[in-house]
Amino acid sequence: QVQLVESGGGLVQPGGSLRLSCAASGRIFSINAMGWYRQAPGKERELVADITSGGNTNYGDSVKGRFTISRDNAKNTVSLQMNSLKPEDTAVYYCKFNLDARDRGASVYGMDYWGKGTLVTVSS
Repeated sequence: QVQLVESGGGLVQPGGSLRLSCAASGRIFSINAMGWYRQAPGKERELVADITSGGNTNYGDSVKGRFTISRDNAKNTVSLQMNSLKPEDTAVYYCKFNLDARDRGASVYGMDYWGKGTLVTVSS
């Protein structure tokens, strides 16, 4: 069974840094895009950053210049380095992988999988 597990959330003061990681496990053939999304209380889930299999990156306007996404294909992981954090960055952060795998007895291609989320709180 394909699973995504995030780590690295927590409480940080404004201006501080955190690093999130997400690892995928299971019978994975290939990972296409990887990304991070977030959802703040009362708001819709939004894209934070994503990265293609070729390493092309895309960032939400509110995090450009502060956050950096990276991937380790050998370890099936994606990371998000978050610097200069602001209170408005407070949210639950979710990773999403688009991948090809063998899951629950079936081969799936171009399927989106989500992690359960990790809470990031930016507060003094």
